[in-house]
Amino acid sequence: MKKTFLSNFNPNTQTIWKQSGFTHPTDVQEAVLNAVLDREDIIAKSPTGTGKTLAYLLPLIEKIDEENSSIQTVILAPSRELVMQIYQEAQKWTNGTNIRTASFVGGANIKRQLEKLKTRPQIVVGSPGRILELIKLKKLKMHEVQSIVLDEGDQLLNEEHLNTVRTIVKSTMNDRQLLLFSATSIKEPDQIKAMTGRAPKFITVEQIQSQTVDRTDHLYLLCEPRDRAKLLQKIAAMKKVKALVFVRDRGNMNVLYEKLKYEKVPVGLLHSDLNKREREQALTSLRKGEITLLLATDIAARGLDIEGLTHVIHYDFPIDLDQYIHRSGRTGRMGKTGTVVSFVTPRQERELKKFAKKLKLPIQLRRIYKGNFVETTQHKKKGKKKND
Repeated sequence: MKKTFLSNFNPNTQTIWKQSGFTHPTDVQEAVLNAVLDREDIIAKSPTGTGKTLAYLLPLIEKIDEENSSIQTVILAPSRELVMQIYQEAQKWTNGTNIRTASFVGGANIKRQLEKLKTRPQIVVGSPGRILELIKLKKLKMHEVQSIVLDEGDQLLNEEHLNTVRTIVKSTMNDRQLLLFSATSIKEPDQIKAMTGRAPKFITVEQIQSQTVDRTDHLYLLCEPRDRAKLLQKIAAMKKVKALVFVRDRGNMNVLYEKLKYEKVPVGLLHSDLNKREREQALTSLRKGEITLLLATDIAARGLDIEGLTHVIHYDFPIDLDQYIHRSGRTGRMGKTGTVVSFVTPRQERELKKFAKKLKLPIQLRRIYKGNFVETTQHKKKGKKKND
């Protein structure tokens, strides 16, 4: 008889799974399970919001030897926010066991972080710079590490992080497992083979198989660039909106932010120049509903999981399909509902329709009328603008 997904795990994990209200594993969770348990090196690509963190975390927790107080698993992520999200998940799923976890990020007090190492964590989650710093200080002992995870691996293999990541991987034993997870294609997959000396297994879960699009509405508003700020204001005034707004560059973002503030729209900013406290404050304000819109650059929003996010807004049109998928996956996560709204010029409309065709899902033209998205034929009066 075929084993069920859940029967691969210990009773503690099974209990937390049921308490979390999960019924079935996602496609990526099923696809990578055996490879992770069998200690294979893998590169896994799956859309945002499909449960990649649990896809590697649950089988890695299963493999931890609770009697061994050495570090056995190291998880690397490119941003503080993502490190903390993964760490919180690791804490949740190890609750009730003797497995100890710790997180390490740049910008935090290093003395305080050294104190964490005295607890002898078996799972370590961190940003590459801080992890390498602790290795060089000989405070982080890597000789018994069994598995290294590169979460948002496409980012960790870029110019900014590559040498650091490579040094961290080389500090472990040759037979350790290397797992890379990403929502987008890896530009240089050969870097993994160069680090391990082995060819990794490729596992891809396509967008149309995933569960992210099932309960997400995809809409677009036809508008000229000068009208976008006014449209944002109208969306912010809708009921129960908690939206992440993607703006391509920081200069335009700051101008837009000042415009919205002037109009008394509850809005926040998220970009890479903010310090840790400012970033956390912006995210907390959105989670608590103190602000309705959070303007973000693509880099600053990598890996974010904002509970209850109702809308993703493509204020600036995405550069390609991968970016559309990655941004859009911030809402409608793990079976929850969400709405994706693209601001589109007539010229960009054709490109958006190509995205819809490739994704095999409808992206509907809408307008805003009396605080709602409505079909363009509804309530359209002569002389009225498209999005009145």
